[in-house]
Amino acid sequence: MYSYTVTIATGSQWFAGTDDYIYITLVGAEQCSERTLLDKPLYNDFERGAVDSYDVIAGEDLGEIVLVKIEKNKYWVQDDWYCKYITVKTPAGDYVEFPCFRWLVDDKEVVLRDGRAHLPQDDKSSLVKQHRQKELDMRRKTFRWKEWQPGFPLSIDANRHKDLPRDIQFDSEKEVDFVLNYSKAIENLFLNQFMHMFQSSWKDFTDFESIFVRIKTQSTIPEYLMQHWKEDFMFGYQLLNGCNPVVIQKCTKLPDKFPVTHEMVSVCLERDMTLDQEIEAGNIYITDYPLLDGISANCTDPCTLQYMAAPICLLYKNARNKIVPIAIQLSQTPGEDSPIFLPTDAQYDWLLAKIWVRFADFQHHQNVTHLFRTHLITEVFAIAMYRQLPAVHPVYKLLLPHVQFTIAINTKARQELICECGIFDKANATGGGGHIQLVQRAMKTLTFRSLCFPDTMKARGVDSKEELPTYFYRDDGYKVWNATKSFVSDVVCIYYAGDEAVQGDEEIQAFVKDVCSFGMQDFDHCEFPKSLKLRDELIEYLTVIVFNASAQHAAVNFGQVFLGAYPHEHFIEKPVKAAMEKFRKQLAEITSSIKKRNEGKKLPYYHMSPDKIPNSVAV
Repeated sequence: MYSYTVTIATGSQWFAGTDDYIYITLVGAEQCSERTLLDKPLYNDFERGAVDSYDVIAGEDLGEIVLVKIEKNKYWVQDDWYCKYITVKTPAGDYVEFPCFRWLVDDKEVVLRDGRAHLPQDDKSSLVKQHRQKELDMRRKTFRWKEWQPGFPLSIDANRHKDLPRDIQFDSEKEVDFVLNYSKAIENLFLNQFMHMFQSSWKDFTDFESIFVRIKTQSTIPEYLMQHWKEDFMFGYQLLNGCNPVVIQKCTKLPDKFPVTHEMVSVCLERDMTLDQEIEAGNIYITDYPLLDGISANCTDPCTLQYMAAPICLLYKNARNKIVPIAIQLSQTPGEDSPIFLPTDAQYDWLLAKIWVRFADFQHHQNVTHLFRTHLITEVFAIAMYRQLPAVHPVYKLLLPHVQFTIAINTKARQELICECGIFDKANATGGGGHIQLVQRAMKTLTFRSLCFPDTMKARGVDSKEELPTYFYRDDGYKVWNATKSFVSDVVCIYYAGDEAVQGDEEIQAFVKDVCSFGMQDFDHCEFPKSLKLRDELIEYLTVIVFNASAQHAAVNFGQVFLGAYPHEHFIEKPVKAAMEKFRKQLAEITSSIKKRNEGKKLPYYHMSPDKIPNSVAV
């Protein structure tokens, strides 16, 4: 007789344990064990957080343990169970690890391969090939594409969070955190009174201040912002390092739709140069919001007219290297009814012009930069990953922590936030359909290269630290991008010996094609690759996914779960664990350098600091 010791870890989250019957079958290269009930007399098996061991007896040597089959049958009522991992000790004393990290629901089975990652071309036996294909067939039936709105990236085919597969739903603790954080935000802002104040005109700026001080924080930044928000230097700083630092770009030629003359702005220029010469010298920048042109404003109160603007703002890098606004036009069409506002205008005319730009920037941030370019795009990658990459694939293991709960939070957003009569319709100026139009327009301008951090910096002409020394979003972003790319490269090179291995990986090619042909609806202008031929292309492609789901989202959303932390050990190989440790050390060095730079600053920038970056858009 041959005795195998099976150790099973149950998750520690709420309701992870079960009283149902749990059966196991060990599938070896030579033989299979009998289906064995895992049960100890007078013992409560599979409690939350428990690690339990059992003996499985086989009449013959099973050979190398290839698969583990786990089955759950109802005891009294259906009782879901979360299995973290299974370890099998063979009669020879070897240990084989089988990561699970999934829920077993109803009377269903889960079949696991050991934790070593394998490319499809590396699998030789028919047994593992069949298992691989069966898993993908099941996933494709479960994770289906759906068009939520015309012109949107495709999303998951589920109308409600509870309709999602159990493994990608928020667990109970995350759900409670979601509700508590939402409730806390409402409490801090006194949202009902806040919205009521917007239904009538404010009398003075103290109305705004009375709301602002309700926000509870230990940071001194909000107070500093409150003191200086009307000043031109703060306006420019927020475009560089605020929540939407992705619109400002170098102005190499004034657009015809924005007829600013030297005479208009000469009093603002400090270098005894004409406006054209300042442009030639690289000292003029611009922010433009054409996506907002023609978007209808929301109507939350029939008695109160609301408006939208699609402004253009010219900015100047002065002799002290501060970016300040020097001209603002509130529409995309110049004319008598669309004057150009200047710092020399009346105090409140200029202030209101800046407020309108900030207002437009907020709408762009919420709908395009945040919702569309991080949440919805990450969901496309997540769905394609589940459909085309089995759990044994190294890229699946690499990406999973960075798309965790993305589909869940996006489904909740479609269910409660951006749906008809949702929070956007009740409280946002682009609600009532404008937010849908904005995403549709943004989809028509998106390209794959615009998701590559270095490319977008160069495309906007803001990649030089010498020219823009206080653009901390760029500086920190480059560091995190390079560290992320180095980590991804280390992992990819462990499994792909060269370009031929990438070309021969039918699963990774199907993943890339699924993203382009279905998720992005095969729009030619997007220029998403339909295949990958080079290993370097795969490294960049995966870096885009990880970076935008983690660092980029943090920069525009301010998250708090650390990048580089992988609590679920989907990888078991020592070289990958070494790469993870190297990645963590690089991130720690970046965190330290950012902390040192921020010392003594009245406006420290930490949104790209790795200790503030969440692994995914929803963690």
